[in-house]
Amino acid sequence: MTRQRLPIGIQDFARLRQTDSYYVDKTPLIRDLIERGDHWFLSRPRRFGKSLLVDTLKALFAGQEELFRGLDIHDHWDWSVTHPVVRLSFDRKYDGPEDIERNLANQLGLIEHAAGLDPPNPAEAPPERLRTLLYHLHGRSGQRVVVLVDEYDKPILDGLPDLDRARANREALRSVYGIIKDSAEYVRFVFVTGVSMFSKVSLFSDMNNLKDISLDPRFATICGYTDADIDTVFAPELAGLDRDEIRSWYNGYNWRGETRLYNPFDVLLLLDNREFEPYWFETGSPTFLFETLKAQSINPMELENRMADESLVSTFEIDDIDVKALLFQTGYLTITDEQSEGFDTLYQLDYPNQEVRISLNRGLLQSLGKTVTEARGQGRDLCALLEANDFAGFAETLKAYLASIPYAWHNNDLARYEAWSASLLQMCFRAIGVDMRAEEASSHGSADMVVETGGQVFVLEFKMAETDADIETKMAEAFTQMRDRGYANRYRDRDEPIHRIAVVCGREARNLLEVRTEQVNSS
Repeated sequence: MTRQRLPIGIQDFARLRQTDSYYVDKTPLIRDLIERGDHWFLSRPRRFGKSLLVDTLKALFAGQEELFRGLDIHDHWDWSVTHPVVRLSFDRKYDGPEDIERNLANQLGLIEHAAGLDPPNPAEAPPERLRTLLYHLHGRSGQRVVVLVDEYDKPILDGLPDLDRARANREALRSVYGIIKDSAEYVRFVFVTGVSMFSKVSLFSDMNNLKDISLDPRFATICGYTDADIDTVFAPELAGLDRDEIRSWYNGYNWRGETRLYNPFDVLLLLDNREFEPYWFETGSPTFLFETLKAQSINPMELENRMADESLVSTFEIDDIDVKALLFQTGYLTITDEQSEGFDTLYQLDYPNQEVRISLNRGLLQSLGKTVTEARGQGRDLCALLEANDFAGFAETLKAYLASIPYAWHNNDLARYEAWSASLLQMCFRAIGVDMRAEEASSHGSADMVVETGGQVFVLEFKMAETDADIETKMAEAFTQMRDRGYANRYRDRDEPIHRIAVVCGREARNLLEVRTEQVNSS
């Protein structure tokens, strides 16, 4: 196969096609979408290909046939019919409603100028100006208008954590979307994209005819790359790269489809730079997420393998922020499994891949005052001590690590429970990518933590003691629980040493009190 240009940062469909760049053909799904309806909404994380999808729709309805030669849709589309297109994008930074109105006016002005329309009445507000534009575009062409809105929610997310500003931006947008609904007689097709799934009550009450396909399995792959795409479209670029490592680092996103997905941004930069790095993660700044975790006293261990109902993953409200919903919609968690319970569907959420697992936990540690170098160094030290069976050294290093966490982070409700200390150790291990599972289920319960490193298995149970006098009782509880519930049983058929580790922390001390171990078997 011939190598082509890597379309890094290209969101313009015409430019992509005219520069002989790689393109994963999404037009079969686009054709299916158009045939099924005409008012759609899609949520996907940033840099997942939403803008390119919107621009592809624009070129299609505008009748730019030459761009689609060789693609699936070319022979299934009536190129004799074209539609005027209004494409609006809210991808810049917005400080308040005035910014939204000013930017919207500029975008409408460019569309009016391109269509040869007379200048609008200066007194006409942008929402009404949009109504006038739709009316004239329909009248001049004799065809109904296609309306495409990209990054519809960015002005709202920009307002967070200032709730008053976010609400004001939301109200400014609500009037715009209401105009689109009221102009239905002039509109042929509507497609809206964004990161978050604001409920129709809060934002789309005036545009309640949008059908949300964010969790529709039929369109799960309309953005992003599949394994098959990597192996076929990008085959000329794979030489010298470990295919399994590509999958481990970047694959894993899922929106209820059978196929897991890669973020295109990660794939393209990997193929260009030839090094495994957290490309997507480093383009964003999830500081607000870290602050929300702290404010809501969310244990980071709760983010892994947790069940959530459909209302949690499919809506988002600025007045009542659920951090797990926010993490899912922004791409830091994804759906790994689903199950039905009566009339309800429950989704299991977890990190999508190694990039996010490592990077998010490093970011959490940085929010605790740790540098990446410190976090990685302490994680490696703790792993090395486990591998050497130096459990006294492990205890001393863990105690020093917990003591180094700023008091402000210990001064919360979580710090009074064993899960807090477990979560701090978990973040340290996650930051170096060690093979670790939190709350691994057995037939009789869940182990707090299982670590596999250096050809050994370590099963950890955390307990919280009120005082030093309670240490013996808590130690006995921890070992009894690990033995009776068989946390180590699944590993017994391996030719590897297995260790039970009881970790007792002090509720008042907010630190480690003692670590004890016992070996289950010998290699």
